Amino acid sequence: MEYPYSNGMMEDVVTSRDRSLDIAVTGMAARFPGPRGIDDWWDSQLNGSVHSRRYTREELLAAGLPAALAADPDYVPVRGHLDDWDRFDHEFFQVRKREAELMDPQHRWMLEVAWNALEDAGFPPRDGTVVTSVYASMTGSGYMRAMARGGIVDDPGLLDEVIHGTEPDFMASRVAYKLGLNGPAFAVQTACSSSLVGVHLAVQALLSGDCDQALVVATGFGYPQAGHLHQPGGVLSPTGVCRPFDQHADGVVGGSGAGAVVLRRLSDITEDDPLPYGVILGTAINNDGNTKAGYYAPSSAGQGRVIGAALSAADVDGGSIGYLEAHGTGTRIGDPIEWSAASAALRSAGARQGTVAVGALKASVGHLDAAAGVAALIRALLVVRSGLIPPVAGFTARNALLETEDCPLFIPTEAVPWTGERPRRAGVSAFGIGGTNAHVVIEQAPPREPAVPAPGARAPRERLVLLSAADPEALGRVADGLAAHLRTHDPDLGEVCGTLVNGRPALGERLAVTGRTSAEVAERLAGRSGVSCGTAPVTGPAPVVFLFPGGGTQRPAMAEPFTALPGFRRALDRCLAAFASPPAERVRQALFDPDFPADELNRPELAQPALFAVSHAAATALLDLGVRPAAVCGHSSGEIAAAAVAGVFSLEEACAFVSARGRAMQGCPEGAMLAIGADVKQALALAEEWGLDLDVSAVNGPDSCVLGGLVQDVEEYLRRVGDTYFVRRLRYTHAGHSRLIEPALPALTRAMARIELRPPTLPIALNVSGRVVAAGTALPRDVFVTQVRQSVLFGAALDSLAEHVPDALVVEIGPGRALSPMAEAAGFPVVALDQADDASGAAVLGGVGALWALGQPIAADGLTGGGRRTRLPGYPFSGPRSVAPEALASPATDPSRSPVPAPPPEQRSEEPEPESPAPVDATEGVTRIWAELLGRDDFGADTDFFAEGGDSLLVTRLIRRVNSEFGIRVPVREMLARRTLNGHIAMVRGILDEADEADEAYEVDQQGG
Repeated sequence: MEYPYSNGMMEDVVTSRDRSLDIAVTGMAARFPGPRGIDDWWDSQLNGSVHSRRYTREELLAAGLPAALAADPDYVPVRGHLDDWDRFDHEFFQVRKREAELMDPQHRWMLEVAWNALEDAGFPPRDGTVVTSVYASMTGSGYMRAMARGGIVDDPGLLDEVIHGTEPDFMASRVAYKLGLNGPAFAVQTACSSSLVGVHLAVQALLSGDCDQALVVATGFGYPQAGHLHQPGGVLSPTGVCRPFDQHADGVVGGSGAGAVVLRRLSDITEDDPLPYGVILGTAINNDGNTKAGYYAPSSAGQGRVIGAALSAADVDGGSIGYLEAHGTGTRIGDPIEWSAASAALRSAGARQGTVAVGALKASVGHLDAAAGVAALIRALLVVRSGLIPPVAGFTARNALLETEDCPLFIPTEAVPWTGERPRRAGVSAFGIGGTNAHVVIEQAPPREPAVPAPGARAPRERLVLLSAADPEALGRVADGLAAHLRTHDPDLGEVCGTLVNGRPALGERLAVTGRTSAEVAERLAGRSGVSCGTAPVTGPAPVVFLFPGGGTQRPAMAEPFTALPGFRRALDRCLAAFASPPAERVRQALFDPDFPADELNRPELAQPALFAVSHAAATALLDLGVRPAAVCGHSSGEIAAAAVAGVFSLEEACAFVSARGRAMQGCPEGAMLAIGADVKQALALAEEWGLDLDVSAVNGPDSCVLGGLVQDVEEYLRRVGDTYFVRRLRYTHAGHSRLIEPALPALTRAMARIELRPPTLPIALNVSGRVVAAGTALPRDVFVTQVRQSVLFGAALDSLAEHVPDALVVEIGPGRALSPMAEAAGFPVVALDQADDASGAAVLGGVGALWALGQPIAADGLTGGGRRTRLPGYPFSGPRSVAPEALASPATDPSRSPVPAPPPEQRSEEPEPESPAPVDATEGVTRIWAELLGRDDFGADTDFFAEGGDSLLVTRLIRRVNSEFGIRVPVREMLARRTLNGHIAMVRGILDEADEADEAYEVDQQGG
């Protein structure tokens, strides 16, 4: 794909390059010392902030440092500190509490930053549409060594779990497994240059076609998070201040952190993708070999060669480089060697004196070890994206050993704007102990023209915003984070909606809100006003019942709100085309014109076809979105829409019959209907007492019915009842389901004679009987004719539906929500797609959002329309503190080690494995062992062991525990096949029963002998 530059200053530099090998950095995420968010962290870099902490003695001892070491005068209690290093959202990743405790924090951080980086890239984890490879690096596990000293190796059953959770071999495959990534997964370990070497390998894999997307993730951490012991001649700073290239440089300070970047081929990036953070033009790696003073010594020649090789791979000259993110350890000897190597390589490639600003991240956050390279790359990407160059934190004056003559390098002491060549290009260096060197050349992303609204574009329309999280507390943080982002950045709301649907996975806890602008949505999220919240059931979506309202619910322009549903207009056009031409046009006018005469629309001849058209088209649109009803029911004329959805009528037959129904009723004497909140017997008794001749048109519930008759009788009833009961007159010119409608029956019988009713494909609750008819049941030919005269037994129909479709979710499809209170009174949760006072479509979209929030399989991408994906806040991980007690314990072999405070309650292991008493029975024993192994005790009988975080290693431990405690031998294959708690209990009980029977037989045999 060609990316023409719009900036004339950039064209001369770019046009000669072949861009087919360029790699885009599409996503990033990090947890570095300092502010948590990337934007705030970048601000701190521009301010030259230092994010190291000087620990107190009490903090060191609480962290587990031996008292003697803390008191050593050469101990330097400083580190680039990472807050909340021990928190891990283990339930989010379906990791047991005990397993989480045993995992090195680096493995935990890796999962979280990898997730956030993929979100940021717009391709959510577990998205199988692209092949994603993983390149992971970490620092050696001091956490495992602490557990070993604490006695963890004395438990052979845990040793494998500890190794898998702490060793570098397993981190990349763990990320791939937990995030559903199916490309190659590698551990890359070259000490301090590991993650930048990982970037090089990822680029090569993308260019060779091994993957479509590459995730490079790395962590650096020393356990416990504390300082270091300075040794004369070593590289660690005696003062606890890292000052790269400074006259006071005396060594490096450690740091803790994690970072990740996501890479794709630039040619694969489309206009709908977020603008990349930058582009990788070329990479190179090498090793110093043995041409240096010693194994630990750096080599100017090796470093210079790798920079030159990367420039050659990028096909750019040194004169186009304006920034170098250096390795910058802050040692008096290492700094001059790196300075000399970089200066020579860039100068020989064409860089002019004083044109390349030098950055050194370690001055701010310390040395992140295996994560140093990817951290440096992230900082350099922010430089070329923003055009601002941060200072070297804490810099005072240049090291006198740094060459100056004809040197292209200079050190910024404050944040300065980019003044060099365009496009902005930078180099990033990382050099590992032992001599593995890596260098990456990057460039600012090709600029895009801003999206321009089409001429004559309408005002902002109502949008549906869908958020999800793994637990309710996290959902609140997601909502608050998005609200803050919308207020601060005011992004295009359509892009936000599309990104949330297509660039984020749909998790179990959900929230939906509508709005026209980012500001409006932000306000609603912040106040939690007008939002729908729900939980997607782990057992799958609840069955859905479609309800369709009948006469009396119509209003002018009632179709307009439903146009917010994709596919509604198309379905409505098909429906209207099935009506006769002149009436169809009048129906269309009634459906969309807010000034349409209400009196005309209240007449059956127009009301019934109009209601059918809206209801059927809205149901079709909902079906297209993925909602599948388990049953249907309609009220009065709404039953025709229900029958059509259930396949009893074809669309053409339904339109013909509802038209005939409306005309036939129109020819009957006019009347009126009233709804009253009273028992039907009470309502009729009042009519008889007052001498009014009214019929029961509908029985909607124990305390709700509709009476119909002559207009004067209805008006007299309304006058006499006053406010004794809730009562209202329906907007209708005829008394449906009363004796006044009997003249319509012959015409309806003739209309039905031309229609062949089909058995319903869905259960349908009928008005005439109040009972559910099963799918496939042949219906009487006259059922929809006699229905016009008989009372609508809607309350009974709802009760029957509750029996046949328990735990169902009711969706009212049509104008207003006349049926919803009746369904709620019958015990159903209800979602109504429309509100009578809403014409914007907000209620309809809100209803769809409510269905999604409750776990219905809504194809939400159809609701967002087109538009670019945009960058939004990532998932706000904030799990409990998890530290293995063994890592905190004081080893008896170290008398100098001070006592360590007991962990807080949320840190304690939830999987103790003490000697257990003999179980009372199979249920008690198996349930207890499950709870100990899985770290919780609220399992249902059908809970799946593997769905709760169990795996092949854990099921082996389960079998060993069961065998030991019950004195039996459990077949492994059967244990794997019977995955549920009830299955395991039944299997153990069966083996125990067989053993008891064998013992009894033996005793009988012995007695007989």
